[in-house]
Amino acid sequence: MQTRAVQAASGLETKFIAFDERVALSDGRIEGYASLFGLTDHGGDEVAPGAFAGSLARKGRSVKLLWQHDPTQPIGVWETLREDALGLHVSGRLITEVRRGAEAAALLKAGAVDGLSIGYHAIRSEKTPGGGRRLIEIDLWEVSLVTFPMQPEARALSGAKTDACAREAEDDAARALAEALREARGVFS
Repeated sequence: MQTRAVQAASGLETKFIAFDERVALSDGRIEGYASLFGLTDHGGDEVAPGAFAGSLARKGRSVKLLWQHDPTQPIGVWETLREDALGLHVSGRLITEVRRGAEAAALLKAGAVDGLSIGYHAIRSEKTPGGGRRLIEIDLWEVSLVTFPMQPEARALSGAKTDACAREAEDDAARALAEALREARGVFS
């Protein structure tokens, strides 16, 4: 399998490679994780928590939704971009009235394409022992729907998978809360 990190003449970096499940599509709606914190990608880089905060505060919804990092092929709009405990969560909609958006929706629904990938400038980074980088501050330009994301965990989910993941997250949260309450009872007993 070929791994590629590309830096365009403009200095914009993109990362893409492999598969998994972290993007959702329902009636043209798409969501998932475009980047997960603390995981090393196939290029040897990892993104630190907080790396997107400044860029999101400056740019917000102006971050583009592209097809395969091609700036001439916007396929939708990101309506929400936020950092959470896992990474950069994105949600938006594909514009199915345009040819490429309709094609992207069909490919995503069929499972032929399910990767998310970020296009950015690294503002601040530090070298890691393995020769990669820990990206501390990123200027995010775009999040693309891609065939091969550089970070295999950066994925889109189907509508059914989204519901199952939401239930699983709720179950995990309920178990964590129950455990915290048990521990608290022990402290105050």
